[in-house]
Amino acid sequence: MILPKASRLTPDQVAQIIEIAAAFGCRIQTIVGTERSIYAIVGDERDDLLINRLEGLDFVERVDRIQSPHKLMDRRSDLASHRVQVGGVTLGEELFVIAGACTIDPKNPQLFLETAHAVKEAGAQALRGGVWKPRTNPYTFQGESKSLEILMEAHRQTGLPVDAEVMDEEQLRLALDAGVHTLQVGARNALNYSLLRAIGRAVADRPVAVLLKRGLHMGPIAEFISAAEYIVSQGNPNILLCPRGTAPALDGYRNHPDESITPLLKEKTWAPVVVDPSHSVGKAAFVPACALAAVAYGADGLCIEAHVEPGRGIGDDPKQALTPAALKETITRARALRRLLRPV
Repeated sequence: MILPKASRLTPDQVAQIIEIAAAFGCRIQTIVGTERSIYAIVGDERDDLLINRLEGLDFVERVDRIQSPHKLMDRRSDLASHRVQVGGVTLGEELFVIAGACTIDPKNPQLFLETAHAVKEAGAQALRGGVWKPRTNPYTFQGESKSLEILMEAHRQTGLPVDAEVMDEEQLRLALDAGVHTLQVGARNALNYSLLRAIGRAVADRPVAVLLKRGLHMGPIAEFISAAEYIVSQGNPNILLCPRGTAPALDGYRNHPDESITPLLKEKTWAPVVVDPSHSVGKAAFVPACALAAVAYGADGLCIEAHVEPGRGIGDDPKQALTPAALKETITRARALRRLLRPV
């Protein structure tokens, strides 16, 4: 990993390091951080001559060798000082909350618009809305691109940055063209490496964040961090790690709650952790307790399903979405707990 003396290199300087790296079968990937850019050596960087040549450049401060499979996500990397932003909100300060409906009903846009205003009033800083939905049954509602217009109208009305899940490159293109602020990678695609790379490339030069959910059948923590590395290695370090419960389900819950992995993630990586208690437990009555547990474990944020009228939702809303009143109470208590545990 190359650290320049200035905050970033000039195009001519980048061309020089690319030429040197290419001579050793490596390439250079620029990672634009909030304070300075770093330049990752992609390939086998263990050749001493390569390191010596790079360190000999008068515009290079040093070259760090990180002996980790997660050269960029590792908390010892120079991205450790990076602060992820979503729509101008910096994570790591106040508890960050994304809230909104599981699925946007294109036949009743007013319901989602009302939900958007309600989650803002409840204290959320970002709005989630399912435009396209992965479904086990091929005959259930899969979402519609028309819902993207409703999501962006909600953004215009509330000013909240918006989050939408994408499942393929066409949806990725549509979401970015519309101006979505956070791309969500769902649990079913957490190991879809082609999609992870494509998302990473697509957001490399954009102020867009990626919310990466933990896969349903992910085992080792390293597997989750490696999935994030696929995205960040393409140039954009605005990644959010989202534990959301795993399979098999714990009896009585939708999944097996996994907010307890938060300290492990923080021990190994610098990325913010945003826990999804709604999909973890799958029942509205249990979501507040799960949210508080996530905060106690050190989560930087929460992703909560909410709906102005849960019974009229067309996704998971009837079972697991909080009402605006319950959402407001949960956010208030979660932020109070965070202040207690992490006083300013």
